[in-house]
Amino acid sequence: MPGSATPPNIGQILLNAHVFKLAARNHEELMNLESIPQSVEKLFALLAERRVDFVLVGGLALLQHVPGRNTEDIDLILAASAIPQLPELSMKGGEGFFRLARYEGLRVDLLLSENPLFQHVHDQHTEPRQILGRTIPCATPAGLVLMKLYALPSLYRQGDFTRVNLYEGDIANLLYRHRCTTAPLLAELSKHLPASDHAKVGKITREIEERIARFDRK
Repeated sequence: MPGSATPPNIGQILLNAHVFKLAARNHEELMNLESIPQSVEKLFALLAERRVDFVLVGGLALLQHVPGRNTEDIDLILAASAIPQLPELSMKGGEGFFRLARYEGLRVDLLLSENPLFQHVHDQHTEPRQILGRTIPCATPAGLVLMKLYALPSLYRQGDFTRVNLYEGDIANLLYRHRCTTAPLLAELSKHLPASDHAKVGKITREIEERIARFDRK
């Protein structure tokens, strides 16, 4: 499958994503944003120093497998018990299996491994990737498809069609580029979603696969 020969500069990607939204911000905020690449490196160094068991997911993990994605935050799967090991994170709220935090200029979204699906991705769909000169545990393409499919029913109920379209595009990209086998992913999702949600996710997956098949036949 085609891939990006050069690893993405994730610090610069985060910086660019913030700069593109600066229309209503002032010069001082712009100068603060310039420290984002260094903050990314410091955060991963901190996780390594504290021996925090985590997995990189979300947009930055997607960039390891599909080029061109933009993102403004860092998404990590980790256990709730690891949060006290990171007092440098400023906790900003969240509920259920999600916590929102800030680290210097970064938004950090924490997905708690107490959620059985997140734990499954941690255990079964993780691979080491070289990022910023470090070996970082990162979700595989199949793991990212699993998490995005899991999130879709909630996004539909919220009417968040911007993210629905983004997630469905991410799923299509991952399935096309990496040919993930969806049957075992849907089987796993059946353990974590209500039957009605699982049926809808299965329909969405089939529609995406049909679009890919039509493209392959051309």
